[in-house]
Amino acid sequence: MDGAQILAVFDRAAARVAEVMAGNDGWAKTGAREGQYNFDVAADEAACEVLTGAGFGVYSEESGSQGMGREVLVVLDPVDGSSNAARGLPWVSTSMCAVDADGMVAALVQNLGTGRTYRAVRGRGATVDGRPLVPAPGNGERRKSGPSGQQSLGAATVGLTGLPPRHLGWSQYRVMGSIALDLCAVAEGVLDAYVDCTIEGHATWDYLGGALVCAEAGVALGEAWGRPLLPADLDDRRIPVAAATSTLLDQALAGRRSFGGEPRPAMDATGVEQPF
Repeated sequence: MDGAQILAVFDRAAARVAEVMAGNDGWAKTGAREGQYNFDVAADEAACEVLTGAGFGVYSEESGSQGMGREVLVVLDPVDGSSNAARGLPWVSTSMCAVDADGMVAALVQNLGTGRTYRAVRGRGATVDGRPLVPAPGNGERRKSGPSGQQSLGAATVGLTGLPPRHLGWSQYRVMGSIALDLCAVAEGVLDAYVDCTIEGHATWDYLGGALVCAEAGVALGEAWGRPLLPADLDDRRIPVAAATSTLLDQALAGRRSFGGEPRPAMDATGVEQPF
């Protein structure tokens, strides 16, 4: 199945999630997991039905893993920004990223409040509502849809998750509550950069969809401690950082690294530290 075919399945799954959210008439929590709402579970069931029915394996925040041995595995967050959804804040998304033996192959991130939809296919670029996301040319000109071209952290508007212990030198910041949409906002040029300021980092279902959109839009991507954003073990967490340009990324990474959270090397059976 090629990238376009995968995206067609993703469109159907996202439509099912949107139906669940539109028909939701209550905001009760399940009590099964901290911060999990009934609509999280219902949205997950709807998306997984479409995805597994198309022959994909699924690794989901809400239901764990299904069909992990299949050729294509979809890393799924059915509702990224559940607290926003519960409060009626329209910065909430569904995020899907297909992974095959060669890495991330296709992604869809849809804003469940507005319907705005970001899509990406490996090696074929990224779009928002069908419009290509193309980097700015580097001469100060801004494009309607694409990374901003910003070079200076001091002039940048930066999206954050969590807050650092001190100001890191940006012009302005926003803390909005859906990392998938935050990353896509960098790809679109709405934000100049994104920095994960949490110490624990994020799960792969939180950021992989947005990361592929960024990569295909020409955004500079990194991880606070230089680790691959697609880990060999999908349970491992990462601290993503994204910026419109590589120059801005270097500044954002330096700021993020300045306040700790560096992972310790793993221990082997003898208690000796081993490098990652």
